[in-house]
Amino acid sequence: MTVILGIESSCDETSASICIDGKIINNEIASQDIHREYGGVVPELASREHQKNIVPIVEHVLNHAQIKPSDLSAIAYTRGPGLLGALLIGSSFAKAMAASLNIPLIPVHHMKAHVLAHFIEEPRPSYPFICLTVSGGHTQILRVNSATEMDILGQTKDDAVGEAFDKAAKLLGLPYPGGPMIDDLAMSRNPTAFEFTKSDIPELDYSFSGIKTSILYFLRKEINHNEKFIEENKHDLAASIQLSLIEMLMDKVKKAMVQEGISQIAIAGGVSANSGLRARMEEESKIHDWDLFIPDFQYCTDNAGMIAMSGYLLFEQNSYGDLSDSPLPRMPFA
Repeated sequence: MTVILGIESSCDETSASICIDGKIINNEIASQDIHREYGGVVPELASREHQKNIVPIVEHVLNHAQIKPSDLSAIAYTRGPGLLGALLIGSSFAKAMAASLNIPLIPVHHMKAHVLAHFIEEPRPSYPFICLTVSGGHTQILRVNSATEMDILGQTKDDAVGEAFDKAAKLLGLPYPGGPMIDDLAMSRNPTAFEFTKSDIPELDYSFSGIKTSILYFLRKEINHNEKFIEENKHDLAASIQLSLIEMLMDKVKKAMVQEGISQIAIAGGVSANSGLRARMEEESKIHDWDLFIPDFQYCTDNAGMIAMSGYLLFEQNSYGDLSDSPLPRMPFA
């Protein structure tokens, strides 16, 4: 029996999970609501919350799965990318526990784990497949050849799409995190009510700084004529912003599918929970006869289930780390 404990602490979620023989038994997340007061994640506060949460949440998943520490085969943890202080809490705990049990450590790349979340539940994609990874810090189109071999076909050259959602939400006066609130406001509203300038850079790369500036200048202009403009048009603004960002994402995805000659497409990362993106992916998949894979909502945002699954797949290939591995806030993808 192979038993993997997964630990995720890259940002503001403390999470732990148990994977037994490739099956995720549980996936517990301790959220940090304190950041809402500041309109964004405060790194020092995130580290303190991780310190408070990590022992109780690990104990909880072990007890829930009826697993003793001595039953563990290995411990997988997020090495990066992420906030340095947050990563240090998770990696230090994982190293100390693994050393005390004399079991292997498995450092996991956070963004690759989002991709491998597709192997937690059926249906699972087969290799190779294309994956659009979209989050607050990353936007990438990947060709996934195996659990350890993933090629970047395109990526953002400046801001991530999740950051663009949150910045637009802030301009609309929405509280943090604003991305999900734009999704809620956009439902059943007019997505073509307003138009924003969208950057189109060569090949399969993205740029979201331009559309953020376009939204800012558009709102400033309209507010000068009507100070209640945002409040009176908030739903249609949210729908128009969401449509613009989704169109930017899908334009490159369609090009990547043709370029690589692959008919399997997956989405991963926190923004993959966006209902508009999911619906557009389903629509395009029907048009182009793609096989679409979307993780369950709980495996879209930062979670230890994807870390534990990644750990299991790496464990099968004897891909281990050691105590000298340092957390990498800007961990290379290769």
